Amino acid sequence: MRDISRRGAVVLGVTGLVAPLTLALGAAPAQAASCTTKAGPYQKKVEKFLGRPVDGRQSTTDCKTIRAFQTKHGITPNIGYAGPVTWGVMDLMNKQKAVGKNPDKAGKCPVNKGRIACVNLTLQLSWIQDGKKLVYGPVPVRTGRNGYETRTGLKKIYWRDIDHVSTLYNVPMPYSQFFDGGEAFHSVGLSMWNPPGSHGCVNMTRTTAKKYWSLLRNGDDVYVYGRKPGT
Repeated sequence: MRDISRRGAVVLGVTGLVAPLTLALGAAPAQAASCTTKAGPYQKKVEKFLGRPVDGRQSTTDCKTIRAFQTKHGITPNIGYAGPVTWGVMDLMNKQKAVGKNPDKAGKCPVNKGRIACVNLTLQLSWIQDGKKLVYGPVPVRTGRNGYETRTGLKKIYWRDIDHVSTLYNVPMPYSQFFDGGEAFHSVGLSMWNPPGSHGCVNMTRTTAKKYWSLLRNGDDVYVYGRKPGT
């Protein structure tokens, strides 16, 4: 999410700053009334991803397994249907895993800036590097949804607040490190694959946000590039 500093930092051009309260707090999706018996268009791919028999037919166990995955990652409706959103999350996970420990293989993130936090919107990955040396990551992140896209380009961390609270909804944004207006790295209590995404900030797990907090300082560079799927 995006937010405005309580300490008077000037934030320009920020609209729709904070996610709804329930989203920001990581509220669990409502449980579906029943499990679907219908096979989805991505049935075989989803079965393979989940280690189920790949036959393209929906079984009771298939549905329960798919539904558990959907519930874990906040995919709704969580009725066990192998649809495009569910497969999209799984496909992204496969692509993230394939990166391994070489997230800047394409050389998109600057290597002449010293320590820098890189954000690949296309793969929803972030990492910290120093020159060509990987310092931390890559780790999955959750960036801005359609209409609230995390802005691309070279930026700098300009303000940090370990116990930041949103000024609009009084929502905690722990380990906030602001780098572009109201956009910041911060932790959330959501799956990093929870669709459709944030309201502009780069969401992280608490473990990742704490690590970024320990490794970065005011003035450190941040480079955001690519395009989030679905935006």
